[in-house]
Amino acid sequence: MGAQLPSARRGRRGGSARAPMADINVTPLVDVMLVLLIIFMVTAPLLVAGIPVNLPESRARALEQDQKPVTLSIDAQGQVFLDEAEVSEMDLPQRFAELRERLDPEAQLFLRADAALDYGRVMRVMGELNRAGLNKVALVTTSLSTGTGGSSSPPSSSGSDEAP
Repeated sequence: MGAQLPSARRGRRGGSARAPMADINVTPLVDVMLVLLIIFMVTAPLLVAGIPVNLPESRARALEQDQKPVTLSIDAQGQVFLDEAEVSEMDLPQRFAELRERLDPEAQLFLRADAALDYGRVMRVMGELNRAGLNKVALVTTSLSTGTGGSSSPPSSSGSDEAP
């Protein structure tokens, strides 16, 4: 009988008297989370639109979006950018006509105009949009609660407005 006792103590594995490890090693998890945090901190500022525009402030609430809209930006010097490509004044009608053909009829266009810009300049661009048949235009502003806006702060609110 004495010979069977040591083999019963060894367990089913046949040689190890160790108990299974019940602790989770969280060090690799923490390392991965820190790397992801750094990646998101570096890429988040890059997600803001690339054209520096000092947007006006508004109390309008943000619009719900299903897809990424086309953005039309007018900077303080009056230069027009379609997404991030500069468009000359003479090419606006042609580019807007191409855009209307390529977009869904229900697609919305975001208009970002610098707050210091002349109102007439914005209206000329909106007139070209209307002439091309692009009537779903949302005017992008910053929220009053975010401060003075500027090129470093992202647009947090946009008011919907039909082109004239």
